Amino acid sequence: MLAAAIRYSPQVRLLLATTFVLTLARAITLPYLVVYLAQNFSLDISGIGLMIGGALIVASLLSLYGGYLIDTLRSYTVIIASTLVFTGAFITAVVSRELSLFFISLVLINLALAVVDIAAKAGFCALLPLDERSEVFSIKYTLSNVAYAVGPFVGVALILLDDHLPFLVSALLGLVMCLLYRRWGERSARANLDNGPQTGFLSVGGQLLKDRRLICFTLGGALSAVVFGQFTAYLSQYLVVTSSASEAARYISYLVATNAVTVIALQYVIGRRISSRQLMPWLLAGMALFLAGLLGFSLAQSLLAWCLAMLVFTLGEIIVIPAEYMFIDSIAPEHLRGVYYGAQNLSNLGAALGPVICGFALAHLVPVATFYLLIGSVCLAALFYYLGAKGNNGTTA
Repeated sequence: MLAAAIRYSPQVRLLLATTFVLTLARAITLPYLVVYLAQNFSLDISGIGLMIGGALIVASLLSLYGGYLIDTLRSYTVIIASTLVFTGAFITAVVSRELSLFFISLVLINLALAVVDIAAKAGFCALLPLDERSEVFSIKYTLSNVAYAVGPFVGVALILLDDHLPFLVSALLGLVMCLLYRRWGERSARANLDNGPQTGFLSVGGQLLKDRRLICFTLGGALSAVVFGQFTAYLSQYLVVTSSASEAARYISYLVATNAVTVIALQYVIGRRISSRQLMPWLLAGMALFLAGLLGFSLAQSLLAWCLAMLVFTLGEIIVIPAEYMFIDSIAPEHLRGVYYGAQNLSNLGAALGPVICGFALAHLVPVATFYLLIGSVCLAALFYYLGAKGNNGTTA
């Protein structure tokens, strides 16, 4: 994978490095965020979930406008501004004593990361030919998983030194990437506005609503994200209900490790083979693996069975995420790539809803019904993917 990344132009490598470092900075604060909110703002577990989930939802909605800015301004300007906001938000989070200000900081952190992510995707499409994009999308996703695997360990080590260090180090990483991008980022790159009219955001939103393929794929992505977006949350909920808190913690640690190792080991190997001309077969294969994994979870009676089911489940994740990127790339007009990727980012709404839906199922139905609801979500996602791909020459076999 590293050898493949070295082949790319300096601008592609810089985009990969920027998304990796900012994702790492975000991951560093993850293990302490729940504790920090409980200790400093006296929130209970439901209040903490509302804060973290609410910040993600608001940021996902606002990222649609971030995508519009990427289409109308220089990517250089947007990335510099986003990394500065990212840095400032972490510093504000440290000094804030008001819960509302801390919530705004969380929104800005998630928003800035989402906007840089969208800018990177649009940049890859502008800098690379079509047949090389699946490979770079896979590299980016693998690096993101490496960041989320390493970041929490760094955060735990920093907490032992000082309570505020995770936030300060994350702010420092954001500032470093801002300075590096200011020095080596491509300043001349500008959205190609000659391909379409320079319309306002509301007009662009109207165009998006008329694109049936985008709407279907956004809905499919949201329904898929219900399943894989925060799987650790609903699996923890299920295991706590069906066993004990200590047993749930032990199982989840093995399942997270299985997921991380599988993604890091196989994402690039599988993802680079996803063809833009055969996206629907790939997506259906990913959906089938999700179904098999969820059935495995519903039947698992031992740790080994859980880990095997997680392995199958993760293979579905490895396929679906880059395939979604490739589909949006295939339907997005050149002058609207940013806002199309911003629309795809709305799938995070599904990730935020997953634990809520599963919590309801665990409270009012038999525990195993959780997985049957998730299987239903996968089937609906596959249907919307099919409807979105139908009639698109780049995705049908």
